[in-house]
Amino acid sequence: MDKQQMITAESALPGRSAQFIPSELHAIFGQPLNAPVPAGMEEIILGMGCFWGAERLLWRQPGVINTAVGYSGGFTPNPTYQEVCSGETGHTEVVRVVFDPAQISLEQLLAQFWENHDPTQGMRQGNDIGTQYRSVIYTTSDAQQELAENSKERYQSALRADQRTAVITTAIQPAPAFYFAEDYHQQYLEKNPQGYCGLGGTGVCLPPQ
Repeated sequence: MDKQQMITAESALPGRSAQFIPSELHAIFGQPLNAPVPAGMEEIILGMGCFWGAERLLWRQPGVINTAVGYSGGFTPNPTYQEVCSGETGHTEVVRVVFDPAQISLEQLLAQFWENHDPTQGMRQGNDIGTQYRSVIYTTSDAQQELAENSKERYQSALRADQRTAVITTAIQPAPAFYFAEDYHQQYLEKNPQGYCGLGGTGVCLPPQ
């Protein structure tokens, strides 16, 4: 099958009813990855290609208090990594980010998002090819949705100003179901410092509001 072609719900793998919950604590923050979002904190889900490097970028931001990698945006319930890699689940690799808006604004997080990958590549990111590597922002509030859409418009204008003709392909929508990835993927680059990181930006900055 063409891994750059999005499948339909009817053709997706059936998945399973059993939910996978990571058994290890966060390698940086020392808390359960599925801990509830504390009062006053916010959650957003970001897809920037391979989730290993994206998670490391995001946990390093001051004000981020928890991260986890997983799968979202597709059809197959509780997929495995191998199933997602097949292109037959419709999911993309994402990072669930919990942050303190008093310490880091959503605008600051979105600047990291836009500037550290190429959001114009469709169903790929660099040499990583397939629907699982598509760029996404999955929001958890109307305010997040509005700001994310506004930032997309500003970043598209910045790309045009830099003589880039490519159109941003990032999907921005209310967050669908999030499924945790397996333990060995969580904080992968903390556990494997020499591991693969596919992050690479366009060299264009997000203009301020």
